[in-house]
Amino acid sequence: MACKNIHSTAIVDAKAELADDVIVGAFTTIGPNVKIDSGTTIASHVVINGHTTIGKHNQIFQFSSLGEAPQDKKYQGEPTQLEIGDHNTIREFCTFNRGTVQDKGITKIGNQNWIMAYVHIAHDCFVHNNTILANNSSLAGHVDIDDYAILGGFTLVHQFCKIGQHVITAVGSVVFKDIPPYVTASGYNAKPHGINAEGLKRRGFSAESITNIKRAYKTLYRQSLTLDEAKVVLTKQTLTTPELSLLVEFLNQSTRGIIR
Repeated sequence: MACKNIHSTAIVDAKAELADDVIVGAFTTIGPNVKIDSGTTIASHVVINGHTTIGKHNQIFQFSSLGEAPQDKKYQGEPTQLEIGDHNTIREFCTFNRGTVQDKGITKIGNQNWIMAYVHIAHDCFVHNNTILANNSSLAGHVDIDDYAILGGFTLVHQFCKIGQHVITAVGSVVFKDIPPYVTASGYNAKPHGINAEGLKRRGFSAESITNIKRAYKTLYRQSLTLDEAKVVLTKQTLTTPELSLLVEFLNQSTRGIIR
């Protein structure tokens, strides 16, 4: 541990591995099995523990707890992990737990994520890239949040659920089943309410692609088809709209069932 930018009141274990330019604020505590790469800034009163790896150019705000033991009664102190990628913003009072041996033993946060205050990410979750998790969103164990998904404030996601790419949830949504790519969801239980058209525009989807995704949404939700029937029709639609392959793949891999 050779970092020269550690506040005098911070407690950083001698076995921790920090790049030289990592900044550590006052009263922050960093455990022996932590590795932090260059350009990362850690504010005051942060606790980073466990086998935790943090990549480059992350900004971690005060009072967050990263890499603590999972909130799982089966956990018996195994050396499971938390892995955080690059260029993430982690705001105040976030709690990210490491994984459990009952799953892959790792909780993962990808790159370029914007994670707001009081977000909880439980054991064995995988938050991919370019997501936004608004204030007080909470993920139970084993949840998968795919690229460009946006969770509105106070969204709660039940264990083992999957949230597809380009999904957006409204404030206060409670998710008990998988949400397919492109879908807007809201409510308790969360229900589908069209596609995330504005988000797709901002990410450069053409007007034609968005129209075709809307058609696919109607196939899935508005034509009184069974899920298997809808998948047959959607598979044919992928021939003219490659973006729908993402949707079909998600439906084929869903084990929990999708919101309907």
